[in-house]
Amino acid sequence: MTAFSSLALRVGADRRHLVDAGGEPVLIHGDTAWSLITALTEHEIDSYLRDRHEKGFNAIIVNLIEHKFNGPATRAGETPFAQPTDWTTPNERYFAFADNVLRRAGELGIRVFLAPIYLGYAGSDEGWYEEVLANGVERCHAYGRFLGERYGGLEHIVWLMGGDRNPGPTLPHVDAVARGIKESGSRQLFSAHCAPERSAVEEYGTGGWLDLNTTYTYQLVHPRLRTDYRREPTMPFVLIESTYEGEHNASALQIRRQAYWAILSGAAGQFIGNRPIWLFDPGWREAMDGRASRDMVHLRHLFAPLPWHTLVPDWEHRVATGGLGEFHGLDYVTAARAADGSLVVAYLPSRRPVTVDLSALAGGRAEAGWYSPRTGEETPIGTINAEGNRAFEPPDEGDWVLLLDGR
Repeated sequence: MTAFSSLALRVGADRRHLVDAGGEPVLIHGDTAWSLITALTEHEIDSYLRDRHEKGFNAIIVNLIEHKFNGPATRAGETPFAQPTDWTTPNERYFAFADNVLRRAGELGIRVFLAPIYLGYAGSDEGWYEEVLANGVERCHAYGRFLGERYGGLEHIVWLMGGDRNPGPTLPHVDAVARGIKESGSRQLFSAHCAPERSAVEEYGTGGWLDLNTTYTYQLVHPRLRTDYRREPTMPFVLIESTYEGEHNASALQIRRQAYWAILSGAAGQFIGNRPIWLFDPGWREAMDGRASRDMVHLRHLFAPLPWHTLVPDWEHRVATGGLGEFHGLDYVTAARAADGSLVVAYLPSRRPVTVDLSALAGGRAEAGWYSPRTGEETPIGTINAEGNRAFEPPDEGDWVLLLDGR
């Protein structure tokens, strides 16, 4: 099975971003559909994928084998294995159905972050943790080889190892699955999903297969993002998960904050999530047009035409120098400057003046304006001289993005 080379992802030369087959930077703009394969019919799957494609999402997270949430069987009653403790007994009918789901995503230009052994939250029955241990390392390795031979040619896949849990005793088993996939000659990227507050490199960094780090936190997002940005050696990272819409009493502002903080903190992209969509519980169709997905349309509209991959986070506050809010608070201003000084972008979670040192801009003059993450509307400020310090105040209440463009 070989296809979708135009959607292939590689690590960029700067080790900060992902690029496509032609070397062009790709900003991961993702949604979360963990139970897609097992929860829905083919028609429903197509409906979900079309909606996300139309909204501009270019990546989704999916469990190849689901354990608890609308699983492990598909709607047609097919389970992935004849024996769950023997992963050398794959059910062809199950994986043929999965083949079709993955193919359809690729046809719509959607990359799939595919979790082959979701471990499940610690102490729960959500994932395959116990079955992984029961299978042993050799059978896990054989399962990996099966996956590599079957899916190694699908270049729109990024392997997402683990899932919601640190590996602990299963680490050799997870490594064996990854090794088995890679032995097929696959050039696909590998990433991992750990327990909250742990990044992939902290749990899987010694296995030799990790290409893409992940940030996963329910605490303040930007301090954790800064930690992952500053890691050595440098590795690209995405905000793989934070608070989902419809959970933890999350507000629309909170979902937007997470997304904008991620991109302006140097992430290679970010994912949002929604309950009931991620497990496709009743009400998922109505939730498809929820506020979070519509707000992400505005985010993509803002960053798509910008040289976002050249932005360097302003951790030292040399660009945005005043009105920054509290770093360990929800109102913190994240700012970034293009390496050549041609662009400054700052996200303000709330309305107040923010002071910018305009000498950070090259070229002497710049076009200034505000962008609303809530509506996608632009409010021009005008042409400004790039000299001295200047305070900028949003035109109205709410969160805003300040753009200073000297290109």
